[in-house]
This record gives sequence, C-alpha cells and structure tokens, in this order.
Amino acid sequence: MKTTPPAFNPLPATLACLALTLCAGFIFATAEPLAETAPRTEIKRDDNGVFQLHHNGEPFTIRGAGGLEHLDRFQIAGGNTLRTWGVDQLERTIDGVPFLDYAHARGLMVVAGIWVQHERHGFDYRDGEQLERQRRTIRRAVERYRDHPAILLWGLGNEVEAFRNDDDDTHIWREWNALAEIVKEADPSRPVMATVAGVTPDKIAKIQRYCPDFDILGVNAYAAAIRTGEYLNQAGFDRPFILAEFGPRGHWEVPRTPWGAPIEPTANEKARHYLDTYRRVMADAGDRCLGTFVFLWGHKQEVTRTWYGMFLGTGEKLPAVDAMILAWQGAFPSERSPELLSVVFAGAGEIVEPGTEWTVEAAARDPQDLPLEYSWEVISEQTEVSVGGEAERPPPEHPEAILQAEKNRAEIRAPETPGAYRLFLTVRNSGNSATTANFPFKVR
Repeated sequence: MKTTPPAFNPLPATLACLALTLCAGFIFATAEPLAETAPRTEIKRDDNGVFQLHHNGEPFTIRGAGGLEHLDRFQIAGGNTLRTWGVDQLERTIDGVPFLDYAHARGLMVVAGIWVQHERHGFDYRDGEQLERQRRTIRRAVERYRDHPAILLWGLGNEVEAFRNDDDDTHIWREWNALAEIVKEADPSRPVMATVAGVTPDKIAKIQRYCPDFDILGVNAYAAAIRTGEYLNQAGFDRPFILAEFGPRGHWEVPRTPWGAPIEPTANEKARHYLDTYRRVMADAGDRCLGTFVFLWGHKQEVTRTWYGMFLGTGEKLPAVDAMILAWQGAFPSERSPELLSVVFAGAGEIVEPGTEWTVEAAARDPQDLPLEYSWEVISEQTEVSVGGEAERPPPEHPEAILQAEKNRAEIRAPETPGAYRLFLTVRNSGNSATTANFPFKVR
C-alpha cells in the first residue's frame, strides 16, 4: 500500500516520493487558476439512500487513476479523474502547461492530494508547534488552489495511520479530523476524502467516533479490494467511500519462494485481477461507492520494475490498461497487449549452483496477429524494498547471464555470485503494447 506521495516524472526509472514540505514560508509556484464560474462538488443522497457525487449540478462517477503519465491515453481509455498525493504534484508542468490547466483542457478532473505527515517519518502528533505548522501549510494550499475548476475534491492524507508501532493512535485520528475541518472551512465547495490502508472493524470504529468531518473514506486495497464494500457494511460504516488505490495483488499478499522472494503474477494475471476487482466493487458496493482509482497509470520500481506500473518504462501499455478500457467503455481497445501462454524455465523457484545453464522458452499470442518480440533479462533481487511505496533504486542487471536469445528461446547462465535473482521476460508487439513475467531463482 502506498503511503508516500510519488512525484510523477515522464517514464522515470523510479517514481520518486516527495512529501509536502512543512514550513511556514512554503510558497506555491503555479499558474493562476482559470477564471470560470466557481466550481462545486456535492455528495447527494436520494430517497433510496444511494450516494452520488454531483459536480456543478451533474452526476459524476469517478473512473480514476493515480499517475501523471500518458494522460492523453488515459482520456482515450475512458478515464475521467486523476488522483495526486501531494501539492508538489499540482505544481508540475506537462508539455510546458501547469498540470491542473492541462487536465482541465482535456476534461479531466483531479482529486487534489494534500500530504499529511506520518509519524514514521519523524512527525510528532503530540508536538503542538509541528501541528500548527502543518495546519497553516494545509490551509494555504487549499486557499491557493480552491478556485481551480479541475479540482473535484480534496484528498487529505494517505495512510497516515499505517506502519506504526504504537496502537494508541487516538491523537492522530483527532488531528486528522481537525485538518479536515480546516480544509472544509477554507473551501466549503468541495468534499474531503481521507484515505486509509485497508479496512478493519477497529479502524472504522475510530473513524466513526473521532472523524465526523471525513466526507468520504478513501480505501487503499489490493488483494482484499474486491471485498471493500462488504467489509464496510460489516463494520457499520454509514458514509460514502472511494476505492482510492487498487491494482494487482500486493507483494505482501502473494506466495513466496523458500528464501522469501515474493512471486509476482504475470501481467495477464494482473489484468484479470484489475477487471474482477473493478466489477465486483462497483456492483457489490451497495449505495455508497463513488468510484475507483487504479494504481499505477505509469511506471515505477517497487519490488520489481513491473509489479505495479500499468506501462513499461519505455512507454508500452500492459494488459491492465486493456482491462480498464473494457471496464470503462464496455469493449477492448482495437490494439490489445500480447497474451503470455506459457514459459518453460526449469530454474523458476529453485536454488542452483553458480554457472547453471538453462534453455528457456516462451509461448505468446497477439490478439491482432502482430509480430512479437521477446526480450530476456536477469536482474538481482531487490534488497532495499521500501516501506509504503517509497523510492527504490533499481537493482543491478546482469546482461552476461543471457548467453543467446532468438525469438522466444534463450540460453541462460546463472551468475557466479551467490544471491537472489529474477529472470524477466518482456513480450512486445509491433504496436505499442507488451506483456511481462518474471521468475525468481537463487544461486547458492
């Protein structure tokens, strides 16, 4: 689950994570808001108890994504809302245009993230001076951007409650609610969403008790995302929610090798999980789900270079994009990603001797019968796995391990240096699509 606000760069090697700087003199450098009729977003509930967002008087259901890359493709795919994590992202430019103006010109809305500090980063929620600085910073951020017509609602904080060693977190919930009051006072024209890491009865009880000013509950969930509405119903939650992050099964939720390496689903398996999650949440969420955000409409290094991104670093879309186009538009795109049918690799999940050699072979098909290109790489296992999606340096690559590669076959030699590795396969078509898989092995 992602708890640090990523700074989105075009096709980055890593998705840097930058928190909102908390200081009294912080200056927001961005273009002036567009001059239009004051925007307004409301949550309405009909006679049957069904919640619905209304933007400028019209019903609005979020078809969203986290990420600031490939926005033209996001719009074509049928997406309508982008989620950010911190004010620093609102100040980025895309093709020389301020991000909010760029989104507005394309008819895209933004859930504007405001970073709320985490105790694990050294913030002390019992220090009155730190609290006041954060309050002032958040108020200024809202006042700076509240007139921009691209902002749909405010995303106040992300998993502020997570990754703590102390169960006594009442002070955090109370202060988070105080920040929500500040945002609503500075901008009464939009609701406030506060996003938590998953749903538990204890967490929901605290929100119900201490956080009445959370207009919308954002929930980040991966393997369990498909049951979010059910869990909230069981906990007696009585407000609307948004699935604020969902995607493949998380690296903490999958089987592992004997040495502890998480086994990553293939890109095609991930796509099926995206689609199943979206359909179940939207169908089973009862009367309270206002929409969803896929993670991540872009590329990043987290555990591996392919686990969470819906695109390769070189720009090709992966099957998860096709799945969301089907979800949002009711039909697959005209050009789909390749489908990986099988991979034969005897070293997958094995502990082997240095210099062990294998012949590996893959089978894939292209839905359009386009030519396919297979590429193989051996990369060290990530040993600096981040907490909460923070920045990671890419692990070393080992091109010497690929002895020969031709079409869908390759000759592989295990590195001489003991350690954990992965064999990566990328299959690209001649359009702009790809699929991926990787297989961990260890050299004793």
